[in-house]
Amino acid sequence: MVAASMRAAAQKFARVRRRGDDRGMDKMQLVAQLVSQLEASARAALSARDVVAAEAREGATPDEKREDARAAHQLAGLGRAQQRRAQQALAEIDSLTGFRPPPLPPRATISVGAIVEIEDADSGEGRTFFLAPVGAGVTLTGPGGDGLLSVVTPASPIGRAVLGRRVSDVVDVTVDGNLREWEITYVG
Repeated sequence: MVAASMRAAAQKFARVRRRGDDRGMDKMQLVAQLVSQLEASARAALSARDVVAAEAREGATPDEKREDARAAHQLAGLGRAQQRRAQQALAEIDSLTGFRPPPLPPRATISVGAIVEIEDADSGEGRTFFLAPVGAGVTLTGPGGDGLLSVVTPASPIGRAVLGRRVSDVVDVTVDGNLREWEITYVG
């Protein structure tokens, strides 16, 4: 159900762009959404870290803490992991501060900052993504709430496959152990 609604939204987004909106898209809105989601991730990680620290500090009596050193060690590890998650999100936000993705003409080669639509050669399934320097896996909303875009980075298999390519090129990507062939149907 969710996949079908995402597919329908992506197709609606693609139809809107094909009517002539492709160069008018404000990619800075996408960057702002990405920053906002990364900020939320950092806040959630810091909050979880604080909860774990409070539990480790106040969750047991001193005798219970001595008896259960393993639990204290696990809580400390969890707190450190949440701290690293927050630091990574903040570093990604910092890397986006100077990121200004330019508009691309339809026959441009794909580079970081491009909006790319690909279609599976066998199933016809389409996917639209924003190629950004960071933020892999985040889902963004298209202009005016039209469609969804996944954030893909150049480090990902699909990001590596499409960099430097153009509309109508076909790329082969292994996804979940299966080789998929996708045609690039839009670059903007």
